[in-house]
Amino acid sequence: MRTARIARKTHETDIAVEVNLDGTGRYEISTGIGFLDHMIEQFSRHSLIDISCRVVGDLHVDQHHTAEDSAIAIGQAIAEALGDKRGIGRYGSAYSPMDETLARVALDISGRPYFVWKAAFTQEKLGELDTELVEHWFHSIGQAVGITLHIELLYGTNNHHICEAIFKGFARAMRAAVELDPRKGDAVPSTKGQLGG
Repeated sequence: MRTARIARKTHETDIAVEVNLDGTGRYEISTGIGFLDHMIEQFSRHSLIDISCRVVGDLHVDQHHTAEDSAIAIGQAIAEALGDKRGIGRYGSAYSPMDETLARVALDISGRPYFVWKAAFTQEKLGELDTELVEHWFHSIGQAVGITLHIELLYGTNNHHICEAIFKGFARAMRAAVELDPRKGDAVPSTKGQLGG
């Protein structure tokens, strides 16, 4: 079983995360930020990665620490569950349409985190979530897992659709990247013999 459990406690957040890379997309998400919960649920459902994530954060300050640390903890759990990455697809990409919106996500679980973001929002909040934190969430999870991650909004006008299309695209790309390829057996998908490090 490719599973992991992370407990992360700081002066800003107290987080418990569990993941199962070979799941069915089951989730229990509670960050204290409703729209962020909804987006992480979309990630779980469409990646088929089971995720349990409970966050108690300093929301009386603002949402930054809660959003950032949820991404870090989920990313750390995924990285731990991947282990030495033997047999994984490694690469994933997806075009994700949602009504008038189309997003493109491409990634490589390379162990060398790099982030490219070409998207923008025209409003400051989605529900109670500060939209500037969406980009930061993806940057944080990419760093924690060790992903080369490219996210691009090709077009779209509705901010909810833009955000959801990006999360669903990320989910579909991650599903392809973390799945085991039977043709690879237990080989690390790199001519170096290792990923990262």
